[in-house]
Amino acid sequence: MNKKAFIFDLDGVIVDTAKYHFIAWQKIASQLGIEFTPEHNEELKGVSRIRSLEIILGLGNIEASQEDKNYWLTKKNEDYLSYIENMNESEILPGVRETLEFIKENNQLIALGSASKNARPILEKVKLLHFFDAIVDGNDVTNAKPDPEVFLRAAQLLKATNENSIVFEDSVAGIQAANIANMLSIGIGETKTLHEAQFCFPNFLHIDTSFIDTIIKR
Repeated sequence: MNKKAFIFDLDGVIVDTAKYHFIAWQKIASQLGIEFTPEHNEELKGVSRIRSLEIILGLGNIEASQEDKNYWLTKKNEDYLSYIENMNESEILPGVRETLEFIKENNQLIALGSASKNARPILEKVKLLHFFDAIVDGNDVTNAKPDPEVFLRAAQLLKATNENSIVFEDSVAGIQAANIANMLSIGIGETKTLHEAQFCFPNFLHIDTSFIDTIIKR
């Protein structure tokens, strides 16, 4: 039996850092006179920092120089890092640790596939880093989801085929990336939003061990 590669997104799947991204982006938007709502924030899920800024500038029809963009990108990240500085294990989303433990106990492979450039420090803060056999984050890829690059690289590092790779994602772009890569896509969130996923669960508390076991043995 070939080992399976379980690839996890970070934000909104393992930890809820989306709220910190929202606060940091909202601060930038406010300074630019742009109204930035939680609904707008949904458009940034699974999207790179540069693309996120472009979306926000588009909301205000603002043209900006590269120098200004670089300043705002740096400022946003500084604010975000200050917010996540005090993260701890309490920020792990329900059921995630138990799922990781079950996968490890069954000698399967685990990777992170995230657009976040702060993935390692976050995993260290919430004490989950040791579960991961490979980490591919925003520092390692050039193409944002729905381009499957981040997942393809994760599978490659684990020496797993795409067909033996399983992706957990909370964003439409992430699910599309997994599907393009011919990997099993599992949505974490609302089925209405993540209807392109092959399976969808509200959260990891709804994923029982028998489901994971079936995937391992398929």
